[in-house]
Amino acid sequence: MKQPVILICMLWLMAMGPATPAYGATLSVQVKAGDVRSTPSFLGNILAKLPYGARVAATGERGDWIGVAGGGVTGWMHRSALTEKEIVFKAGAADVDQYATSEEISLAGKGFSEEVENAYKSRNPNVDFTWIDRMEAITVSQNEMLRFLQEGQVRP
Repeated sequence: MKQPVILICMLWLMAMGPATPAYGATLSVQVKAGDVRSTPSFLGNILAKLPYGARVAATGERGDWIGVAGGGVTGWMHRSALTEKEIVFKAGAADVDQYATSEEISLAGKGFSEEVENAYKSRNPNVDFTWIDRMEAITVSQNEMLRFLQEGQVRP
């Protein structure tokens, strides 16, 4: 159930067309693992994966890509993986309301925890999650994706 929730959140964020962060603005990674790429493209080499809540500085912009520096790496991240809000991890923290709503905390990048997923399944006993679980188990490496594109003669 994790990946469909993350995908829906990312699509919603892209549709909202967030404003461009100012140069030097501090941003938070709002997905489970944000890819920092060598070029502003989903085909760029992944230099690092920054965890949910990691803080980076905006260094530039190219289309929907934000140049970032932080976590010991400099590169490009898609704007849908970033937010100007500071991510607060502990929902009970006194200052959590200043940064993110409880809905944002539960959805943004975290996906369903096993506990939340089990509670959802118990409230919806007739829903079959077999195919969702199988889809979540599928992974495609960067090299596999590039090989697929090359075989299909797709040029980035």
